[in-house]
Amino acid sequence: MDFLKRLLLAAVLSACSEGAIAQTPSQPATQPAPHKEAWWDSPWGEADRLGNVNNLSAEGVKKAAGLVKTGKVYALGVPTAPESAAYGTRKYTVERTPGPDADYTPNGSQRVTAFDERVVSSMGIGTQIDGFGHLGVDHHYYNGVTGKEVATTRALQLADVPPIVTRGVLIDMAKHFGKQHLAVGDTFNRAEIEAAMRAQGVTVGKGDVVLFHTGWMAAKMGPEKDLYRSSEPGLGEDGAIFLADLGVVAVGSDTVALESLPSPPGKLFIVHQTLLAKRGVHILETIDTNQLQADGVKEFLFVLGIPRFVGTVQMVINPVAIG
Repeated sequence: MDFLKRLLLAAVLSACSEGAIAQTPSQPATQPAPHKEAWWDSPWGEADRLGNVNNLSAEGVKKAAGLVKTGKVYALGVPTAPESAAYGTRKYTVERTPGPDADYTPNGSQRVTAFDERVVSSMGIGTQIDGFGHLGVDHHYYNGVTGKEVATTRALQLADVPPIVTRGVLIDMAKHFGKQHLAVGDTFNRAEIEAAMRAQGVTVGKGDVVLFHTGWMAAKMGPEKDLYRSSEPGLGEDGAIFLADLGVVAVGSDTVALESLPSPPGKLFIVHQTLLAKRGVHILETIDTNQLQADGVKEFLFVLGIPRFVGTVQMVINPVAIG
């Protein structure tokens, strides 16, 4: 009998315990804070897609126009062709095709005929501008735009960038290094840029476009195309930060990637990440600086109307300098 009482008491206590557990409110699991990096936030707000292009102004255009002295016009773009010294595996092909109803000769005395063309190409070949959707950091791009958004929408497309008309500055780094042309491994950062600016009597300000002459294009693009497009002297991370802090709109060079290649260990394309993703500064590549350098032109009116191909994150361009 005692055994049965003890068994019944144990069952009752067990039931009460389970009921108490069932009535205890569940505690919500702690949710991790959303991942966010400081560089995702543009100083122009969460809707901004232009970066330092916001530093352009009508007043800046008027001041830049005052730099025109001789009226000489310099084409800063090189021809884009199937044989171009393109980075990596990028290719350009063009086919001339008879235009629709191209032969009008049966219909009139003018005997009109016509051709169109079919172009298959990366937009990152020849002289080009890199947009903010081109290169990011861990699937995030300028102003925190995600890789998914870049892939599935027209976010950060270059078609949204207005014409860039501003003061251009040429800094001759070959002259600063005392060479005809820089070599692979030659990297310039803030100290070298500031020293070159002082020696050459130029300044860089908010809204400017800065171009570097390294001599690499003149020396290597023709005779050593494979070397030209795979390795190069160029800008370093500290130099990129320095220029971005000055408020420049774009930075370019007479090389295919602007920055020194090969990249430092563990910092693949660090200059692209710094300028495009983190600081909102466009990159200009394969810029023909040779005539500007030969004529000793240090500052000029810079003009670039970017072709408005919807959806692109790079674009073939032919910017113009007027001295």
